[in-house]
Amino acid sequence: MNFQGRSYECSSDCADMSSYLSRCHSCRVERGCFMVYDRTNFMGNQYFLRRGEYADYMSMMGMNDCIRSCRMIPMYRGSYRMRIYERENFGGQMYELMDDCDNIMDRYRMSNCMSCHVMDGHWLMYEQPHYRGRMMYMRPGEYRSFMNMGMGNMRFMSMRRIMDSYY
Repeated sequence: MNFQGRSYECSSDCADMSSYLSRCHSCRVERGCFMVYDRTNFMGNQYFLRRGEYADYMSMMGMNDCIRSCRMIPMYRGSYRMRIYERENFGGQMYELMDDCDNIMDRYRMSNCMSCHVMDGHWLMYEQPHYRGRMMYMRPGEYRSFMNMGMGNMRFMSMRRIMDSYY
């Protein structure tokens, strides 16, 4: 907390910080953007951090634990494209997004998003409308089932592109 005790510097993905630090409660992002996780191997609750100081990570994020792993988000300057699906395995209604969506219910009359295919860009998906609640980082790839990704019965209701202005 408040940048005290041992420190560890990383400039890429780190699946398990416990070999460097027994507990990590504060961090400073000097360059780029990172997702930090409260479990090893990029699991558990995740939080998006851009350049800045995060002196008391636990109280700021409402976290029960400390940072256990982190993933660097590469800078991206191309186009953004993602397909969201109502059901698992790309079933049900499908909509293609090329920009931020603050509420899938309002925009698409879609009450559920259970899978997606990120074709271009890096995205943050949020549990609640207007980019609130728990979030998940999505890089290019196919995500057939959010349930199988350790997110439980979490539903995503808003999506935002990670733009170069965040860096």
